[in-house]
Amino acid sequence: MPSITIRDVPAASRDQLAARAAASGRSLQEYLRGELIELARQPDPTVLIERIRHRKQSIDSSLTVEQILGHRSADRR
Repeated sequence: MPSITIRDVPAASRDQLAARAAASGRSLQEYLRGELIELARQPDPTVLIERIRHRKQSIDSSLTVEQILGHRSADRR
């Protein structure tokens, strides 16, 4: 399995991450590994925005924000 080295992390950031790791009962390495895996699972924000734009164009909806929220509110009643 490949390794990653990150240099020049500010001490305060490292300490905060170590505290989060300790609070979750994991080592800093285990904590960061889990966070990196989760980060990699999520789409890049730029890609996500492009997917949303593409989907919105393909649907060609003419509903306004107010109409959408009105429908949402009606469904909750």
